[in-house]
Amino acid sequence: MAKQPLTLYLAAPRGFCAGVDRAIKIVEMALQKWGAPVYVRHEIVHNKFVVDGLKAKGAVFVEELSDCPTDRPVIFSAHGVPKSVPAEAAERRMIFVDATCPLVSKVHIEAQRHAENGLQMIMIGHKDHPETVGTMGQLPEGEVLLVETVLDVATVQVRDPEHIAFVTQTTLSVDDTADIVAALKTRFPAIVGPHKEDICYATTNRQEAVKAMAPHADAMLVVGAPNSSNSRRLVEVGAKAGCAYAQLVQRATDIDWRALEGVASIGVTAGASAPEELIDEVIDAIGARYDVTVCTIETAVENVEFKVPRVLRAAE
Repeated sequence: MAKQPLTLYLAAPRGFCAGVDRAIKIVEMALQKWGAPVYVRHEIVHNKFVVDGLKAKGAVFVEELSDCPTDRPVIFSAHGVPKSVPAEAAERRMIFVDATCPLVSKVHIEAQRHAENGLQMIMIGHKDHPETVGTMGQLPEGEVLLVETVLDVATVQVRDPEHIAFVTQTTLSVDDTADIVAALKTRFPAIVGPHKEDICYATTNRQEAVKAMAPHADAMLVVGAPNSSNSRRLVEVGAKAGCAYAQLVQRATDIDWRALEGVASIGVTAGASAPEELIDEVIDAIGARYDVTVCTIETAVENVEFKVPRVLRAAE
């Protein structure tokens, strides 16, 4: 039986960003340098396939530093950690490597600088997300207040409305965040914002590509993990930008084909922690069912690269 024709739109950029690439490289280089096991506090990036691949090479994933022996190296995830974590590792005389994305570290430095200038911080982010926990943990309790929505802005209680600043989680929806920032500026005209947008280039670029692709596609598949903030935002952005149906899939086996019945076009993108081989797997699965014509919708070209920490670059 002849396959049904289908236009497959590929968003570009999609998938791995420089921070994720660097974090994975850090774990692999640590295993080369110190041998297995190497401990990793929290999932290095939010992707089960990536985590399982590193486990197979000898990485052991734990949630707390107390779960690590003191005689093995520990790596902190790309999402960043509260200040108390490296302090505890130093106290226990552990070898530790910080794989925090440099763009998250930039937000940490920003928060610190504002605090030194006597400003109380408001963080726009998702409660309990490791990046939010890490950023809020850069300053003493009560110095960083969390808002998740425009409604939260109306009720947040600050110490002094004349002395506040805001930072944001790097993986938020650009449009939703703009609404929250506008609400903050309306309620607190003196609020100080970041010099440059906190939402990272990769999150912004992937959302822009989805916005460009969404009006053309009857349905959209976002390759990413359910606990990946930037992947979940891509689903929301696609739906808001006019795509009738958007689905988050970890792998090709998760695709709900019944929901795609009758579509003439499918858009495919991937969150910043999804490897290219999982994207290829989804593309192949679509190709196996349909007579596919591929169109790439490219809105930016990325050539960002971050160096790994010196401890791993130094020749031993």
